[in-house]
Amino acid sequence: MSTQDQIIAILAEQALLQPSDIALDNSLEELGIDSMALVESIFAIEEAFDITVPFNANAPKDSGFDISSVAAIIAAVDKLKAEQT
Repeated sequence: MSTQDQIIAILAEQALLQPSDIALDNSLEELGIDSMALVESIFAIEEAFDITVPFNANAPKDSGFDISSVAAIIAAVDKLKAEQT
């Protein structure tokens, strides 16, 4: 399963949506993912990819982990995977 597919599956589970309902340009807000669901999503992403997401991921300007859209999250995870290998 690709990074994109895994992240979409994680976000879909948190948003109680089908993966097909999620577009790359969706924001977490558009998906109905609140701060608690964001924390759960980050834990799931860390576990799925064996990475450590910066503790301040909800402040992308400070953490470098962009959560502004599904595509941005995928790019941030790919970047962390590359840095942590």
